[in-house]
Amino acid sequence: MSARDYIEKDYYATLGVPEDASAADIKKAYRKLARQHHPDANAGDAKAEEKFKEVSEAYDVLSDTAKRKEYDEARAMFAGGGFRMPPGAGYGGRPGPGGATTFDLGDLFGGATAGGGGGLGDLFGGLFGGGGRGRASTPRRGADVEAEVTISFTDAAAGVTLPLTISGPHTCPICRGSGAKPGTATRVCPRCSGTGMSTNNQGGFAFAEPCRECRGRGLLVDDPCPTCSGTGEAITTRTLRARIPAGVADGKRIRLKGKGEPGERGGPPGDLLVLVHVGKHELFGRKGDNLTLTVPVTFPEAATGTTVKVPTLDGPPVTVKIPAGTASGRVLRVRGKGVARRDGSKGDLLVTVEVTVPVKLSEEAKAALAAYAEAAPENPRAHLDAMTGAASTTRTTAGANGG
Repeated sequence: MSARDYIEKDYYATLGVPEDASAADIKKAYRKLARQHHPDANAGDAKAEEKFKEVSEAYDVLSDTAKRKEYDEARAMFAGGGFRMPPGAGYGGRPGPGGATTFDLGDLFGGATAGGGGGLGDLFGGLFGGGGRGRASTPRRGADVEAEVTISFTDAAAGVTLPLTISGPHTCPICRGSGAKPGTATRVCPRCSGTGMSTNNQGGFAFAEPCRECRGRGLLVDDPCPTCSGTGEAITTRTLRARIPAGVADGKRIRLKGKGEPGERGGPPGDLLVLVHVGKHELFGRKGDNLTLTVPVTFPEAATGTTVKVPTLDGPPVTVKIPAGTASGRVLRVRGKGVARRDGSKGDLLVTVEVTVPVKLSEEAKAALAAYAEAAPENPRAHLDAMTGAASTTRTTAGANGG
């Protein structure tokens, strides 16, 4: 397989996802295909085993943000005709076996972004192990893992520790990632001498590319592990305990360092990203670090003032004073009864007063309201009447209601 063939592999098609697929969609597609084609579920099926390896290779690239970016850039460059075979050694080639000019793609493009970091030199060095540096010995950080949890409103405010069960590709527990059957060992690939790279002659040129014999690993497995079929990975399920901090909001992502997939060749583990969904509460709402609560009061209570007891989310009830003349919709603040903050302090409880209107009135109540309207002939629409030229109807209406 030539370097161009490697670049033009369509990993998106292998996983059956579009090129703009999200990380979650890519993982979902991989898990489905990995279960479908896993050697344990297709004993003796060589095609299934080959498909499993292709799917694993595609996921290895597309699940890594940096690798995926490099892969996309490489495909775009080749598809757009941006790469041309150099006409001679003056473009960075060097004499190879049989007089061929050898090109290392990492060398070809390394100079274009010298000191830039993350450019084409890194692209081809990363994909092909440019410069003859073997990939087999390079530590690699483990992939991040995503999970979702739904917790109650109360747990979100107070914080909670809960178990999370995660399934996905993991270092094979039987061979510990070597790919070799227990009791046996891997051996250095004789074709690439353990570098994971080999030289492919094409006419007058020679390109460095992943070794065909060991598929870029630098190691060969003569007696494959029966659990992972020599891949070093297996779909495993693990349970861990995750601490959701107090005050977490709905839709928040919590990053748990080092709880993702283990690194390769001594690399650090990835992180666990937990998407938190928070359920509704029958009484309380939330606005930032403040809790909200609606408290209904009668018209006499709002007019003359009163005190009411209101519940709190994590403690005993508190007494709130309703001042005389409180209008419906007024918000009263109770300090320190809200959601916990990172610094240990708390937000407030915002109490919204709702003046209730009775649906049914007895004859006595109607008469009392009529008497009140006569005693307090207030017109709350005076400013509107001034604009419309309408006469006040407050007393007349009240009298009508009174019968």
